[in-house]
Amino acid sequence: MLANPGKLSRKILGMLVGFLLVAMAAIGLTLLISWELEGVAAAINDAGSQRMRTYRMAHLMSRALEVPSTERVQALSAEVDRFNLVLRDLRRGDPVRPLSEPRNDEVRALLAEIEQAWVRTMQPLAEGFISGNPVLREQIEDSFDSELEPFVSRINELVLAMERSYARDTNLLRTVQALLVLLALLGTVILIRFFIRLIIRPVNILHSGMRQMTSNDLTVRLPVTGDDELGGLARGFNQMAGHLQTVYSTLEERVAAETRSLAQRNQELGILYEVTSMLSEPVHLEALCQGFLERIKSALDADAGAVRLYMPDSQKLYLVTHEGLSEEFLDRERELNCGECLCGEVIQSGMPAVFDTVNPPKGMKLGSCIREGFATATAFSIVHGKQRLGVYNLYFRQTHPVSAQEKFLLETLGRHLGVAIENQRLKSREMELAVSEERNLLAQELHDSIAQGLAFLNIQVQLLQDSLNKGRQEEALQTVGQIREGVQESYDDVRELLVHFRTRVLQSDLDTAIASALEKFEGQTGIATSFEQTGSGAPLAPTDEIQIMHIIQESLSNIRKHAKASHVKLKVLRSIEATEIVVQDDGGGFDTVNEPNTQSDRHVGLQIMRERAHRVGAECLITSRIGEGTRVTLKLPRENREAS
Repeated sequence: MLANPGKLSRKILGMLVGFLLVAMAAIGLTLLISWELEGVAAAINDAGSQRMRTYRMAHLMSRALEVPSTERVQALSAEVDRFNLVLRDLRRGDPVRPLSEPRNDEVRALLAEIEQAWVRTMQPLAEGFISGNPVLREQIEDSFDSELEPFVSRINELVLAMERSYARDTNLLRTVQALLVLLALLGTVILIRFFIRLIIRPVNILHSGMRQMTSNDLTVRLPVTGDDELGGLARGFNQMAGHLQTVYSTLEERVAAETRSLAQRNQELGILYEVTSMLSEPVHLEALCQGFLERIKSALDADAGAVRLYMPDSQKLYLVTHEGLSEEFLDRERELNCGECLCGEVIQSGMPAVFDTVNPPKGMKLGSCIREGFATATAFSIVHGKQRLGVYNLYFRQTHPVSAQEKFLLETLGRHLGVAIENQRLKSREMELAVSEERNLLAQELHDSIAQGLAFLNIQVQLLQDSLNKGRQEEALQTVGQIREGVQESYDDVRELLVHFRTRVLQSDLDTAIASALEKFEGQTGIATSFEQTGSGAPLAPTDEIQIMHIIQESLSNIRKHAKASHVKLKVLRSIEATEIVVQDDGGGFDTVNEPNTQSDRHVGLQIMRERAHRVGAECLITSRIGEGTRVTLKLPRENREAS
């Protein structure tokens, strides 16, 4: 149960606020008493001054009789007014000075007697003296003197009563101050005991428990003395200690479990690595599936297995490879229609199937696994992306539960096998495409050379036959000479084609191959050649160099057939950005703008050169003018070279 949040805080806050209120009340009381004492002292002083003022009035009367003077009479009048003012302040008090009003009955009674005696006796006499004639003043002065001592005695009693009140207030102030000191001491003691009981002692207990826990004593528990914050800490500490004790007691078991889990994962990674390494080897499809099945069967201790590939055209599963299956099983399941048995449902749904043959699923129609004596059968899809390529099976004669982790591994291996199978198919298609392209080029080469030569010979044979039939011997001899030249040209074309198709260029040896081709060309035609190479750069791919050599040989063949040149210059310019090859002759040239054959299908040689250049990502530019020779420029940029 959680502690009451803020309970300890409320206790501490309530204690401090209470102590503060009591202290403020005591301090306020002392301030009030001291303020009143100050007012009482002022009242005592004013009351004492009234005695002096009474004697001064008697003195002024006596002096005015001895030496009559208006100033003395005015001074007497001022003293009377001042007496009235002080008497009024003593009765009412003055908070501004401060001056306290009478606070007990004795002082109020004495003050009333003095006020009554003043109003009835002393004040009329003084005023009569001030306003009376000189004859009556002596009589008034005698009366005033006779009343003076009793009146002053009353004033003395008032002063004494005020002094007694002041003494009592002073004693009260001292008592309050003593109580305030006692309260401070007592409050400090109470606060100390409060903090010791509620904070310091529980914290020390908690600290002691932590020391015991750091000393590997996980049995320590703290007493829970309340439901406040510190009680919550004690309960939390006990829960933590219990959890640590439980964890420590099961640590070895959990370490062993984690070790087994890591060993299993390492085994799975080893299987995955071994299978993927095998799948990356360049082998035939059947050998690929056989190697996959052998490794999976051995890794999972399966008794038998099979790999089936799906053919979308026939919508059937064909058994490609197998292990541990009888001939009867193979006869029944060598070909399966989709939906015919469980494997067909797996290829349709893409969901793996793992089941015990004792309780087979509804989709299992053939029952070959049961008749074969297997206790557990599995079927996993072979997929590539979203394309399902087939199914592979593992069979166990003993019940073999497949965990979720093993199922995930087998699904992953099925995807890897699917990628390998698709790669094999792509390689086969690539080889077929390459063969098709080479056949196309071969057809173009034959069409441009031997086919045209044979067509020419066919025409010449017809002309020969016609000349012989008509008995024109000279025309026949002339036609025979043309036939001989055509046969020789066809023979030369055949030799040149053989050179083309037997060309092989070693990597980074393009210059040697070019020099050898120029040497053969010069020996066959007698046309002078020169070879220049500048710059340096990374070597080209062997396939790119073969295509470049075909383009160079096609250019030399065109020069031999059509250019009637006396010199051929070939340059290889290498740089970081590109590799550029230039073949230039000084022959008759041709009009690249107005001659239609340069872009037509009939002029196959130039078209073949452009197709070969496009295959390696290069640009083939042919420039020529009549009477100024021909220039073939082949430029292969670096980025295109890296992409190819």
